[in-house]
Amino acid sequence: MRWFPISRLGTSKAKLQLCETGSGSFQIEFPGLSLGISEDRRIMNPDYIFVYGTLRRDTNSEMSHLLAKHAEFVDDATYQGRLYKVDCYPGAVPSNDPNDMVQGEVYLLHQADIAFPLLDQYEEFGPEFFEPNEYRRQKQSVLLKSGRFVTAWVYVYNRPTEGLELVESANFIQQPL
Repeated sequence: MRWFPISRLGTSKAKLQLCETGSGSFQIEFPGLSLGISEDRRIMNPDYIFVYGTLRRDTNSEMSHLLAKHAEFVDDATYQGRLYKVDCYPGAVPSNDPNDMVQGEVYLLHQADIAFPLLDQYEEFGPEFFEPNEYRRQKQSVLLKSGRFVTAWVYVYNRPTEGLELVESANFIQQPL
């Protein structure tokens, strides 16, 4: 690997560096610039998470506070899927119909290595839970309110939806419990 300084960022002493990684690909880093994420994380591959139920800000739940501690709110967003009322919480499943859009929020995780084990436990995702897990954590494309698409982690409902109530508004926060 070879590093190439590219430019100064304003009056900052931090320099943008371009690293040739071989096969014509490059990696960009900002040496000396702390972004509040672990050293092994790459700036160009942030961990976004899309939440659509009890993790949203408006729920004021304990887990929404935990998420806020380890992440930063980015924007309101939609995910192409259908939303079901599982119990007093929702489950989203992907849909091929572009009119099926689940309402939610996107966060940038600053401490994914700390947050994901806690969130996985809450969402009953992992080998310690009965198969099939209630949710699968998957990377999905979501549309920010600003009009930009991002790839974000989504806890996708992983059980049959037959017999579950479809949330017509696609916004679980607006649903009466």
